[in-house]
Amino acid sequence: MADVLIVEDDEQVRFLAESILQQAGHDTRSAATMAEARAIVETDEKFDVLFVDLSLMDHQEAGLEVAQAAAKTRPGLPVIYTTGRGVTDGMHALFVERNVFLAKPYRADQLLTAIANVLK
Repeated sequence: MADVLIVEDDEQVRFLAESILQQAGHDTRSAATMAEARAIVETDEKFDVLFVDLSLMDHQEAGLEVAQAAAKTRPGLPVIYTTGRGVTDGMHALFVERNVFLAKPYRADQLLTAIANVLK
């Protein structure tokens, strides 16, 4: 099982993602803002996967910035990006080997499959 950092500003969506992952046996920690997420990313706290909303309330591209900060301290960290907004052509370059995109709204099985796929 994995330790997953969930970065999601919508409290209900964050709680749902935490519940889905915890029921499947994963450990989770979460952040609601870019500042909270960066504080976790910049410490030695252990996590295996970053599940991040591309657009957070405090900044439209906050999720990208969090992922970039995580890449500096944790090269090769798998990232699952999510958003309820459209994905631009430029964003497709983000979805490489261990990074995937999961469109909102997503189902529990889709989230669990995405976690399993990035951990392969």
